[in-house]
Amino acid sequence: MNANQLINMVLRMVLRKAVNTGVNRLAGGKSGPQGVKAAKRARQAMRVTRRLNKF
Repeated sequence: MNANQLINMVLRMVLRKAVNTGVNRLAGGKSGPQGVKAAKRARQAMRVTRRLNKF
């Protein structure tokens, strides 16, 4: 594994954590179930974009 791959891997992990934290904070500010649903949709969208980025 070369240095570029390692840097990309670490960067992806940090970015994923940051986005998850942001989504959770946004969901916490909204009222109950609507916020939870919005957070769930955002996480699903993140998963789809991650899969698409592999190609």
